[in-house]
Amino acid sequence: MSGKRLAVVFVGALLLASCRGGDGAAPQEGAGGVKVDAGVTSEACPNAVDKSKGCIYLGTISDLTEGPFKTLAVPITDSQKAFWKRVNDKGGIGGYEVDVTKYVKDNKYNPQIHNQVYQEIKGNVLALTQTLGSPTTAAILPDLESTQMVSVPASWTSLWGFEEVVLESGANYCVESMNTVDYAVDKMGVKSVMAVHLAGDYGDDAAAGAKIAAEKRGLTFESVTTQTGQDNQGGAIDAVVSKKPDLVVLTTGPTDAAVIIGQAAARGYKGKFIGTSPTWNPGLLKSPAAPAIKALYLQSAPWKAWNTESVGHTAMRAALPGVTPNDGYTAGWVWAYPLKAALEKAVQNKDLTRAGVLAAARQLTSVDYEGMLPSGAGNFSASPQEGTFRQSLIYRPDDAAPTGVSLVEEFFTGPTAKDFKFEKPCYQ
Repeated sequence: MSGKRLAVVFVGALLLASCRGGDGAAPQEGAGGVKVDAGVTSEACPNAVDKSKGCIYLGTISDLTEGPFKTLAVPITDSQKAFWKRVNDKGGIGGYEVDVTKYVKDNKYNPQIHNQVYQEIKGNVLALTQTLGSPTTAAILPDLESTQMVSVPASWTSLWGFEEVVLESGANYCVESMNTVDYAVDKMGVKSVMAVHLAGDYGDDAAAGAKIAAEKRGLTFESVTTQTGQDNQGGAIDAVVSKKPDLVVLTTGPTDAAVIIGQAAARGYKGKFIGTSPTWNPGLLKSPAAPAIKALYLQSAPWKAWNTESVGHTAMRAALPGVTPNDGYTAGWVWAYPLKAALEKAVQNKDLTRAGVLAAARQLTSVDYEGMLPSGAGNFSASPQEGTFRQSLIYRPDDAAPTGVSLVEEFFTGPTAKDFKFEKPCYQ
């Protein structure tokens, strides 16, 4: 299926063909005459604000203990708990409140574990409010499709623009890297680019965007694949130091980024690094690599940082008092908006089954992100070409900023992303 808009037709056909839910649960009538199936109960949520309301259970699968993104994943997960608590405090969704605390699982950033824990919870949840990681989520994608389970990714691969069951937000890695290269050409005059990246959907998608932009702008380009682990960065560091590219587009985890930047600088590299958004963590400014990071590094981003003044950012900070600022919180909060919009639409349609939520999601022409993304974001009824969000931002390291970065470049779309035709995921 080429475009997301076909999904509404597809779901409608499925509903006509069968009145059973994705996991074989027969739909029943719930609160307010709304049709429900798996993951929705007439009993109140465990920590209900209003005990007279039913409960929508949403699942979370994240990197919570030992994987490379745990410093982002824990704040993402906590932020989404706070997001849905705010929804419940404001009256819930229709005759229901939302629970995101009962079915939380750790994937250790391992696709097999991700699939295993997904199988454990899938019969008990209506949708996934978080599925962290591109390669990990790819491991459950066929099952998400067959059970029509809408999911919110904690990742930005361009694949999500082509997947009916996935509600993505912000610029994908491919667009982000295209914009990064265009920015570096226009503002820094770079002539050569190297993508240093992890293998798989995350790193390969960013590298693909960097390559597309380099070719469009007439730059030399090289791609260097690395793997997670501080002791595994020797090859990447050697490549940067020996080839001396003007710009390195870096797509790793934060710890690996610190090793690559710090050691390349120690060996005399004087070019610039711009990291894809998950590469950053404010802890990098307290690492031994901090002087090199401040001198050589910029950060690309799909939305604005923690301390931004918008309705959504303000609500997020109010819902998370006393936390140490981290843009994992920002990401978790932003990602939750499309699922909230889909659930509200499904209740309005009186169909809170999995198929009903999927159909509702595909009716969304925009999502109210409360100012955290520009208007026009969240068009899930359009084709990938029309619906892909193409704006990103550039930040720089800043000790004085709450999450260690301050804004350099407002939301922009570079010429490469503006002209690019999204006919398939960039890395394929």
